[in-house]
Amino acid sequence: MTKERPAVRERIAVVGLGYVGLPVAMAFAAKFPNVLGFDIDQNRVTALERGQDWTGESSREALAASTITFTADPARLAAANFYIVAVPTPIDGNRRPDLNPIESASRTVGAALGSGDVVVYESTVYPGLTEEICSPILAKASGLIAGVDFNLGYSPERINPGDAEHTIERITKIVAADNAATLDRVATVYSAI
Repeated sequence: MTKERPAVRERIAVVGLGYVGLPVAMAFAAKFPNVLGFDIDQNRVTALERGQDWTGESSREALAASTITFTADPARLAAANFYIVAVPTPIDGNRRPDLNPIESASRTVGAALGSGDVVVYESTVYPGLTEEICSPILAKASGLIAGVDFNLGYSPERINPGDAEHTIERITKIVAADNAATLDRVATVYSAI
């Protein structure tokens, strides 16, 4: 007889509160308690706390009604066990991806990472980047082993800024993960929204 594993209570943190991260955080906060919205820009966090979204993706009323806790304090990320990284991936002058934001976000999340945690990347990245670049950064920052102590997922960004019809709640999200159990966990979380 196999012993059923207890369900994990997801404590979600969304890292990066731009035109992708904020709608993602808002959607998850409608379904999960204690969602943490993290951004390195204290001015952005302060504006969101005041109900001001300069991307225009969320109204003052929606922000006021949301249960998200906004923060620029990376120490607060340690309370999460399911991280969604939604930072920009701009291109440089040579049209190559500037990986600085995603590498920095990976170091920040890695410092907060605990055993059993999942990190899902929503940032637009090229194939292999999550496993080849982000995973080693997370492992080094956390002292944990990828695929053993923590797991990775990916769900490509599908938000079209300013499109009120095709919101995150109305589009089909694709998810992937480094193993079947993590894929089930990621799919369960995303299917809630």
